[in-house]
Amino acid sequence: MIDEYQIRELCIVKQITNISLGPAADNYQMEAVFLGKKFNIKRFGTNGDLKKAEDMLLMWNKKADVISLSAVKYMYGQGSKTIMTGKLKKLIKVANSLTTPVTTGETLRRVTHEWCIRHAQFQLGNNFFTNARVLFLSGMASEKIANVMSEYTGNIAFADPVYENSIPKIIHSRLDLDRYAKRIHRPISWIPGREHVSEPSRLKAVNNYVLQRALKDATVVVIPYNDFYDYINPFTEGELKDKVVITTTAYEDRIEVLKEMGVAMIIDTTPKILDRVVGVSVQEALMISALDIPKTAAMKDDLLEVISEQRLDPRIIYPQEKPLRTNRFAYVIHPLSREDFKRLKPLELITEIVPKSMGAVEKLMAYAPPIVYSKVTGIESPQGVQAEGWLIGLGETPEEMQKRSPEFTTKRILQAAEKARSLGAQIMGISMLPQSLEGTSIDIGKYAVLPVTTGNSYIASTALWASAEAVRQMGMVKLKDNKTLRAKTMVIGATGAVGSICARLLATAFEEVHLVSRNMAKLLTIQESVQAENPDVKILVSTRADTHIGDMDVIVAAARGADKTLDIMRVKPGCVITDITRPMIFTPDDAARRQDVLIITGGEILLPGSNIEMKDIGLPNRAVYAGLAETIILTLEGRFEDFTTGSNTEWEKVKEIYKLGLKHGMKLSAISGVNGVLGKDDIARVKEFALKKIKKNENN
Repeated sequence: MIDEYQIRELCIVKQITNISLGPAADNYQMEAVFLGKKFNIKRFGTNGDLKKAEDMLLMWNKKADVISLSAVKYMYGQGSKTIMTGKLKKLIKVANSLTTPVTTGETLRRVTHEWCIRHAQFQLGNNFFTNARVLFLSGMASEKIANVMSEYTGNIAFADPVYENSIPKIIHSRLDLDRYAKRIHRPISWIPGREHVSEPSRLKAVNNYVLQRALKDATVVVIPYNDFYDYINPFTEGELKDKVVITTTAYEDRIEVLKEMGVAMIIDTTPKILDRVVGVSVQEALMISALDIPKTAAMKDDLLEVISEQRLDPRIIYPQEKPLRTNRFAYVIHPLSREDFKRLKPLELITEIVPKSMGAVEKLMAYAPPIVYSKVTGIESPQGVQAEGWLIGLGETPEEMQKRSPEFTTKRILQAAEKARSLGAQIMGISMLPQSLEGTSIDIGKYAVLPVTTGNSYIASTALWASAEAVRQMGMVKLKDNKTLRAKTMVIGATGAVGSICARLLATAFEEVHLVSRNMAKLLTIQESVQAENPDVKILVSTRADTHIGDMDVIVAAARGADKTLDIMRVKPGCVITDITRPMIFTPDDAARRQDVLIITGGEILLPGSNIEMKDIGLPNRAVYAGLAETIILTLEGRFEDFTTGSNTEWEKVKEIYKLGLKHGMKLSAISGVNGVLGKDDIARVKEFALKKIKKNENN
């Protein structure tokens, strides 16, 4: 029921007069109810005529309850300091002298600009702007947004010189923007008649090219309210496609234009409090009038209270269909051998002309700075999220890494992290490092400018996934109770980062597991924990692999030291050896010597998505190494954290990343061997040799 007081309040119509320095063509009159009070709102545009605006202020003094003065374009604002022209100063002085309260909406604008970015960051996963590439078409007009945005990303660019003074220069820091504004923009702005000087056509073409390049690199574009159409005029229809636009007071005509230009998302800093979109100066006038705030009172707390109580959140608009969320990653790759250098065209040519130069090339490339080897696009999870990223190449092979100090490699990976952040990556993965550099990834995790994961959790998981599939295809091991393999397996390096996880995984599938390591104390600890998790499995430990190596059906080489004890000539026919060391222990020559033994180097993962684009990494289309797959899984999940670092490969994380991989559509793509991907025919051929060898041994 509406009481008598509310009826009386609704009968009183308060007058809000909006005097705008914008075009008169946008004038309107409307009635609205806000906070239980009725308002009549009239807009009068002056087409930038400050004298006319001054006259209208005087005319509406004492006739309106509150006057809003809008489309006020300051020369430059930095913090609490606002610089304006002499004419504008006079207009503001007249406004402040009136009996009727006059507001420019500046208090509400500053609140909503900051609140908008923080609200969107939280609502869109709390990582939406993290390392995003943001282009401000005017940093001076969007100073508050830039300040808040810099908390989430350092990839900020400002196009102020191009728009304000026809200088073909993009600024890349707030400090440089401040210098530009004070040392260049302000003095130029004082030159009489400069606004009447037209931009030469050749300079205009150069400026448009500079803007278009800056826009191409950006994922988020901030467009000011004033002169909105002038700001977007240099861009063609497709150049804003799939971009996120942040702007203030997105009127329907502006939304329609951005829709036609292909914009994926519009974040409007101005809340929509009425059926019709109105600017912040009108909204602030409504709040002042509805709350009867005295002209001299501090308004900030009252405005915050209204925003909170009325849930006046910024608007997030999807002009097209709601787009898939796209998260971003980087992955540091390095050549596993000299042969990988041939993937780079210039080096391929050198090695063809001078084959003996490969040693010198390998040493020289170790000093090369990180380069972007490939952009990766088209990854799409069935969960409705996309991932894109960059493969950043280092020139060190595992052999070169081991010749140098850990600090040498750490420095280059930290440089790669800086490049990854500048590209917009939110997490970075590191391809498998030699065991001697396990501590390096811990240091990288401490000092890198973005979260880092080594991929070891998923490497362990997929290595055994591939082993299980290889054993299944070989068909030489029988199942016990349709669950446990009636077979023996050995992990060499069982106390290492990946080896300990392999031990746990194998104990869930085999009836007998042998754990080998030189560190007896750690070995006993691993045995105790694995046995507790699998009481029915026989767990044996040893510091030597050669004692029982001839009895094993599956052997996992998880430590470089395995090359001293793992004699391939002593293993049984049909044995599956998984070599996950880097550099690898086994060579193509070893495989040729024992064609009855299956040597695999891990499992590769098939990425979800039908249009994946990526340069050749030595695998079939859509297939990636497990370490890269872990980085992509975390990216799709929005888990931007140090997931796996150093030797801290945790059993719980292995299980978690495996489940997350299935959730996002990861599949085992292929089983890799020392000569590349192993097809079913390759595995069948090994089985054939193994059966012949077994039969021959039986006959003897």
